[in-house]
Parts: sequence; C-alpha cells; structure tokens
Amino acid sequence: MTERFTGSFTQQEPIPEAGIDAALAVLRHGRLHRYNTAAGEISETALLEQEFAATVGSRYCLAVASGGYAMTTALRALGVKPGDRVLSNAFTLAPVPGAIAAVGAEPVFVGVTEDLTIDLDDLAAKAGRAEVLLLSHMRGHICDMDALMALCNAVGIRVIEDCAHTMGAAWNGVPSGRFGAVGCYSCQTYKHVNSGEGGFLVTDDADLAARAVMLSGSYMLYERHLAAPPREAFEQIRYETPNISGRMDNLRAAILRPQVADLAAQCARWNDRYRRLEAGLRDTPGMRLTHRPQAETIVGSSIQFLLLDWAPEDVRAVIARCAARGVELKWFGAAEPVGFTSRYDSWRYAPASSMPASDRILAGVVDMRVPLTFSLEDCDLIARIIRAEVSAVYQGQTAAAE
Repeated sequence: MTERFTGSFTQQEPIPEAGIDAALAVLRHGRLHRYNTAAGEISETALLEQEFAATVGSRYCLAVASGGYAMTTALRALGVKPGDRVLSNAFTLAPVPGAIAAVGAEPVFVGVTEDLTIDLDDLAAKAGRAEVLLLSHMRGHICDMDALMALCNAVGIRVIEDCAHTMGAAWNGVPSGRFGAVGCYSCQTYKHVNSGEGGFLVTDDADLAARAVMLSGSYMLYERHLAAPPREAFEQIRYETPNISGRMDNLRAAILRPQVADLAAQCARWNDRYRRLEAGLRDTPGMRLTHRPQAETIVGSSIQFLLLDWAPEDVRAVIARCAARGVELKWFGAAEPVGFTSRYDSWRYAPASSMPASDRILAGVVDMRVPLTFSLEDCDLIARIIRAEVSAVYQGQTAAAE
C-alpha cells in the first residue's frame, strides 16, 4: 500500500494555558492599549519587551504590530530616505523588499549561494551602492556573520537583520539579530512565537531605540517602557520624529510572554523534527540538501532542498506527486508567485538586474514547513514520501537521457 500523510502543514500548537489565562485577564479588565494601565500597573507589552531583550541579550527592545513594521521602522530610524538604495537578499520573502519600498527606497538585490545564504562575494561587489544592508536570514539559514560584519564594517555599511525565521538561532553563540545595528523579529502565526501578527525590534543604540519608540506611536509616554533608553535620549528627537503608529497591544503581549519564556525548549523540538527529516532525505538521488555549518545554531521550523538544473516540468511533477500523497511543498522557481513564494523578479515595484547564478539556484529551491504538531514519526513518513517521489522522477530523467 502506498503511504500517505494525512496531517496539516498549517496547524499550529495551541497557545499555552498560561497565555490563555493572561489573555483572559486582559480581556476582563479591558485595558488592551499598551499605555492604558491602572495605577501602579506595568503593561503586558512593557514586560514582554523587557523579557525578550533579556532573551536575546539586547539593551533595548520594542514590541510592534508586525515584523514588517519592525523592518520599516528600523530603516526609518537609521535615516533611510526616499530615493536611497538598500542592499538586500535576492532570496527572501516579499515583506523585506516591501519594507524598503515602504520608505521610498530602492532595493539592490544580492545573490544567493547553494546553501541559501547571501552571497558574500556578490555583496562585496555591490557594497559601494548603498550604506544599509537589510539582511534576511531567509528560511533560517545564517551566513558567516563574522565575515559579513567584517565586510560591512570595513566599508561603512550598517546592517539590519531580518530574523523572522531565526528567533532562537545563533552564529558562534551570538543570537541572531545581535550582529547588526538592529535586529527585527516576527510573531506571525508561522514563526517561532505566535500572536497572529506582531514583531520585535532590538538594538543597543540609544538613539535608534528612542527613534523607534517615537515612530511606533508612543506620543510622550515613552517613560512607560521598561526596555527603552532613559528620558534624555528622547529630549530632542521627540520633536522631530513622526508618529507612524504600529504598537503591539497588551492582548498579544499576554499571549506571547509564556511563549518567549519557553522559546529554547520549542527550538529544540523543531530541531529534533528537522534532523529526522534531514536524515530521511540525505543522499536522495538528484537532491541537494543545504550544508549547515558547525558555527550555526539552527531553528528548524522549515526545511529546504534543491533540485538543481532540473527541468521545470520535472520539479512540478515532484510537487504534484508529493501533494497527491498529502505532503505540501512550495517551489521558488515558478514563473508566477504563489501564496508566500515569490522572488526578486516578481516584485515589479523593485527594479532588478538579471542574476543568472542566483536564478539557477532559485529555480531549484523546494521548501516545506515543519510545524510542531508533526510527530517524529510523521517526519519519518514525510521524508520517505519525498524521497520516493524525487527518486521516481529523477529515475525517469535518467532513463529518458539514455
């Protein structure tokens, strides 16, 4: 009998009971706005910021409405203006170039390696075109951050890290988001903590943090933040910084606090699932798995493999055959964007030059979510299905070539 997976690739685990209880308390007292507090009360949002700052080891933290808002705010806080150019990955998701476009700037796309990280040689070649890099740790793949920061520091490029897929990950023991001037994280449903939507911005720079707080819509209530700079950091910029409201509310913060506290344990569970899938897929004919360096501490909430130099119809056949057996794969090589999968030449608001080496890689990228609702046995089954279908199509290619 042909095996079939019957689970869901989009079903998340329930919100922890502590989060549900805290959310009900907020709903019962009705003070959802982060600055609406009773006498002597500290808001859930301020407490969350303090706790997340401690988790990643940052001096300052701001909780906001989404990861995309965090990136846009970081760009504004760094002084990126309409018409400026901002370096960013060719392999990423739409909110990253969208954040650049939202401030009126223009992305300069940097190539991708076969390990799905930013191409440092291409970055060096394009370094003179911009003063800011919005670096996407796309699908949880972290490049050599020591080499990247050495390159950027040498030419005066300031780095914003998009850590939507790397909350809880690290490079050489340093948490993702702590290398550049600003780190941005997402709390959207399919990320590592789940409040539906939401995000964080972290930095050690008092001026950047103060600007971000004002931009988020603090009015003159910035002293109610626990993880913000002291009052003197706001003395001048409070008159100069526009209010572009994007605050997190107390309901989402209440849901998130227990999840942040449990982040390390959840990351370990993701990695157990990732390693089972990786083991089951290793040495599949025609497939390339990405190399994960020793220095990289991963969070395996998704897995990718490459079908390099395959004809598009053969990749589509793998996707369809796996789907028929209950396994949902996403392909970044399709001519038209589908769902969450789009690529640099899909975003017509962001002009892009041809990148043949990256095009070859993107044409072969296949992606799969790994929700924690999967058991380890589910992962074994899914790997067997993918392995069988990739092998079947690859054998057909080989036979046709003969």
